[in-house]
Amino acid sequence: MGRALAAGVLGGALALTTACSGGGGTGGSGGSGSAAAKAPGASKSAVSAAVLSIEPANGATDVKPSGALKVSVASGKLSTVKVTDKSGKAVAGAISADGSSWAPTGNLSISTEYQVSAQAADANGLVAVSTSGFTTLTPDKQANPHDNISDNGTYGVGMIVSLTFDHDVKDKTAVTSGITFDTSDNSVVKGHWFGNRRVDFRPEKYWTPGTKVTIHYRLKSVEVQPGIYGGVDSDEPFTIGRSQISTVDASTHQMTVVRNGQPYKTIPISTGASEPKSWNAYNGTMVIEAKEGTAVMDSSTVPGLQGAAYKEKVPHSLRLTDSGTYVHGNNWSSHSVFGNTNVSHGCVGLEDAPGDAGDDNSSAGKYYSDAMVGDVVTIQHSVGEQVSPDNGLSGWNIAWGSW
Repeated sequence: MGRALAAGVLGGALALTTACSGGGGTGGSGGSGSAAAKAPGASKSAVSAAVLSIEPANGATDVKPSGALKVSVASGKLSTVKVTDKSGKAVAGAISADGSSWAPTGNLSISTEYQVSAQAADANGLVAVSTSGFTTLTPDKQANPHDNISDNGTYGVGMIVSLTFDHDVKDKTAVTSGITFDTSDNSVVKGHWFGNRRVDFRPEKYWTPGTKVTIHYRLKSVEVQPGIYGGVDSDEPFTIGRSQISTVDASTHQMTVVRNGQPYKTIPISTGASEPKSWNAYNGTMVIEAKEGTAVMDSSTVPGLQGAAYKEKVPHSLRLTDSGTYVHGNNWSSHSVFGNTNVSHGCVGLEDAPGDAGDDNSSAGKYYSDAMVGDVVTIQHSVGEQVSPDNGLSGWNIAWGSW
């Protein structure tokens, strides 16, 4: 779907820093066209004692897609209930165990005309019939959800699907119920809310390479808060590529890269300096969330960053956090720095060549070429703090039982 989930397509952009740094529906009862049918052998004047009630009332408009439709009977038991839209598509629903009521099993669709036909029988088998019709509302406002997935994209094994909304979500259960995942290896995917506008999805463990995934968004008829609806029904397929997991050891100044479970390479690095504190690199598991090429890193975008101000073009930049942590090319430090000293402003620096674009054949250039969005990068033995799970795609730092 591309990034914006609006009018059936997903898209959107996050405001990220770029410096290295640590309405109400019409109610009522009763239907139209009520009639009674006689059981075989019954008198022509016999009338069923069953009294059917259909909510909302016949002719109602601006009906909410959730909670408003109900069919019930007094002095009898429901035998059949059929609800269809104008195209004849039936609405799934169920009669209660005691036969006294029927309700849909999911939301109705917005901006849709529905017809209801119900039958019930009394204790003598006499059948009552009732029909009705109504129209669901057309929302005035939508929540405009947008995610970080491109249709048919390929991502690393650490990829986390992050969905954000332009409005606060009050009914989080309804929203997560409207989002399902089909996975070719039957992986179970769960969501975790960060505040009221963001929900991230991942499996228990890293994805298996080659897994085919399709996200089914069915949010158009979901009321995320009173008067505001989800705004999108769409399907989004993507694929998990090869596995690449990098581990940065801040104490040894080395980054080991494992490709498809096998050692791939070890790269000398320079990560966040020990002093001042604002230059410390985060510890924890992070995920490459964007390949930004030559990025402009601006110290003014990072509150509290100590030291001299800077605004520099930095080559081969791979974003790890929203707050400005990157794996990137360092083309200003001497060769002796890498593998020996931590001098970065909280990032992971790889040796690169002079110039805004660096050199694609440098350590940084080759790593950048190998990388894809969704690759895992873990930093350990830094003097810095643990990365927050909502800082970028860092949700792997939450145990599955708490996810």
